Amino acid sequence: MRGIALLKTLLIALAQVAVLVAFAARADEIEVREARLTPTEDGIVLDAEFALELSPRLAEAVANGVPLYFVVEFELTRPRWWWFDDKAAAKRLQLRLSYHAMSRQYRLSTGLLHQSFATLEDALNVLRRVRGWQVVERATVLADAPYEAAVRMRLDVTLLPKPFQLSALTSRDLTLESPWHRSSFRPPPSSPAPVDSREPPREAEAK
Repeated sequence: MRGIALLKTLLIALAQVAVLVAFAARADEIEVREARLTPTEDGIVLDAEFALELSPRLAEAVANGVPLYFVVEFELTRPRWWWFDDKAAAKRLQLRLSYHAMSRQYRLSTGLLHQSFATLEDALNVLRRVRGWQVVERATVLADAPYEAAVRMRLDVTLLPKPFQLSALTSRDLTLESPWHRSSFRPPPSSPAPVDSREPPREAEAK
């Protein structure tokens, strides 16, 4: 009997651990799978890929006409041991996911641009990828030193209708956020300014 009681206690303890692990996993529903910076003539662009799934409650909400606003945030900082870190760039990209009942299509919008999709999964496949996003302008002066690049994606709960905002305080079903994905980055050396090799105009020879 004592063996059976001990086995029951062990099973209960394992079940509690499983619940805690599942709860912790839901805290980060978005995962940054890849983030890559590429220097271009116009500055520096970011390509990123995220793992993202909507909870049944969020999928139902967007299908019933509630738009979801996702935000991709980027920061580029230079650590300095003697002072505060130097924040060289900070960018924010907002993506709006919605459903239009008349056309029966999902729409993903950013700024004035939008794309339409026949299914929610098709829209999510595009939402999961950020391509060619310019995060550092050409005019930004970067030091020849190591920088730390950080990127994350989250659902902006503050833009949900009020009832959903209140529910988000106690429900993980409405919380979507990735941890910051950090990586080192060193800017390429800047090209020297072109030198004007033309000879100065000669004075007219005396006649």
